[in-house]
Amino acid sequence: MKMEQAIFAGGCFWCMVQPFDEAPGIHSVTSGYTGGHMANPTYEQVCSGTTGHTEAVEIIFDPEKISYDELLTIYWQQTDPTDAFGQFQDRGDSYRPVIFYMNEEQKQQAEASKAALAQSGRFDRPIVTTIEPAVPFYPAEMYHQDYYKKNPANFSRNHAKRAAFMKEKWGE
Repeated sequence: MKMEQAIFAGGCFWCMVQPFDEAPGIHSVTSGYTGGHMANPTYEQVCSGTTGHTEAVEIIFDPEKISYDELLTIYWQQTDPTDAFGQFQDRGDSYRPVIFYMNEEQKQQAEASKAALAQSGRFDRPIVTTIEPAVPFYPAEMYHQDYYKKNPANFSRNHAKRAAFMKEKWGE
């Protein structure tokens, strides 16, 4: 079984894990940091805004069970692709929406899906999610992993604005 990797940033990584974690063909979803200039940053360092990192999720998946295009569909439905300066209540560069591609094929698929979303008319503002080459991904501290399972009440509070947006834009 050959696994592949995808990395997506879409605001608070706590809220990005569950939709991928529950999809078939997903081996693992890890919360972490990428896109910065410091090796092995801590949550506090990333939050300080001095490392250049973005909160993201690394997804290890079986492409025979779920395609990268299907992952992109899940991704778009979790984010506000018209907001370059954060997601929902989380503001700043560490929460910007980014698709980090692993190879040229992922880049082409991401660009095609972004163009299709822009042409769909679903959003009345430009799609500003960036598509960037993957750089080192650093797993977050253990207390951030599977946060939605460990802290369901706090997760629900943090996820409320995102959930309302998803329902408005994508329905049930």
